[in-house]
Amino acid sequence: MNVAVIGTGYIGLVGAAVFADWGHKVTGIDIDEKKIAKISSGEMPIYEPGLSELVLENIENGRLEFTTSLPQGIKNAEVVFICVGTPQGEDGAADLTAVWSVAKEIGKHLDGYKVIVVKSTVPVRTNERVKQIISENLKTETVFDVVSNPEFLREGSSIEDMQNTDRTVVGFDSERALNVMKELYAAVEAPLVECDYRSAEMIKYASNAFLATKISFINEIGQLCERAGADVQVVAKGMGLDRRIGPYFLHAGLGYGGSCFPKDVAALYKTSTDQAYDFKLLRSVMEVNGMQRSYFIKKIKSYFGNNLSDRTIACLGLSFKSNTDDIRESVSVEVIRLLRGLGAKIRVYDPEAMVNSKKELGESNIKYCLDAYEAMEQADALCLLTEWDQFRKLDLTKVKQLLKSPVIFDGRNLMDRDKVEKAGFTYFAVGKVTNGLIEQDERPVYAILRNGPKKS
Repeated sequence: MNVAVIGTGYIGLVGAAVFADWGHKVTGIDIDEKKIAKISSGEMPIYEPGLSELVLENIENGRLEFTTSLPQGIKNAEVVFICVGTPQGEDGAADLTAVWSVAKEIGKHLDGYKVIVVKSTVPVRTNERVKQIISENLKTETVFDVVSNPEFLREGSSIEDMQNTDRTVVGFDSERALNVMKELYAAVEAPLVECDYRSAEMIKYASNAFLATKISFINEIGQLCERAGADVQVVAKGMGLDRRIGPYFLHAGLGYGGSCFPKDVAALYKTSTDQAYDFKLLRSVMEVNGMQRSYFIKKIKSYFGNNLSDRTIACLGLSFKSNTDDIRESVSVEVIRLLRGLGAKIRVYDPEAMVNSKKELGESNIKYCLDAYEAMEQADALCLLTEWDQFRKLDLTKVKQLLKSPVIFDGRNLMDRDKVEKAGFTYFAVGKVTNGLIEQDERPVYAILRNGPKKS
């Protein structure tokens, strides 16, 4: 099939590459000329494992091309995807400016039957409005259909997620459009969820909000574990073995971030208020998530005091999660801002997000280092902020030699508590009693919970 993908951001670029890999003829469209030129030469605007290779392979095979011309890009397409950004607006709702603009341009240049697919994350009733805008801007009487086809990709594993998805959701009001979508996704063996526009739109938001809820729930359990003497990682494992619960998104830490969860939870809550319903659970999810970084900073202040102006902190991890260079709504970046606000000098390293972070954070009181060990040189403490695998495998002997004091604040529970403590570190983690927590807390019960009662 001939496919056009409008928007070469995260979803659009990955989608275009995978559709082409399935054998479709795909044209990626974006107004940014420099961006298109870089993509065409194999230089990706985002870091995603395997993406550059997949794009270049399909360009060479003649199945994938890029253009800045929307009229040219959609001219021969049977299916046109809208994959533009829908950032969070000031009121919490999704900003649909780009979606409306693209719909208007499609209407102006539509010259034959096409299926217009909204893949951007959009609130309920958006697809109906897209259909209306296209109709209002048609130059000639033209038949078309609109389909809602939300994405469920995880940054860092999006190619695998699209090629082996759990489900394909199609919201439609035309059997003709449904048949086109079935042909497009013929290579996918996952279940096809056929539904109306509004249900498809809600599935996307409900899915992300539920996953965010699981994260906030386990973070609350983590707070209880610290106070009661349990280990949140053991608790999460025990919970996750229940098939009704599952093991995913039960990792206590600094909270969720990124381009999806924060804005999608906020947008769904805004939708609920627009419908005169107070979604109390979502309010709590957002509140709990915001508190996680405060709990983490409190541990650092409990050790060093409230004024960190004479301290240097090594921070490993800047991206909101591993295997991406995305720092949008990154909790790691926010923690660094808070530490800098307390007067600390920061030494940072991230395998992929250094360039983006430098644009966001600037260079005031921040040293961007070449590797993890350089970041630790003469630092007063080490903070682990993003769950990159290489940070799990740090040489503790080397770490101890580089730091001025052997103190680790592990915001992602990357390290083995017993190994770190036996190596002579004061260790703080999330959701478990550690030697650092015992030393800083006056309540003797912590020592008992951590080590058990002393034998007479």
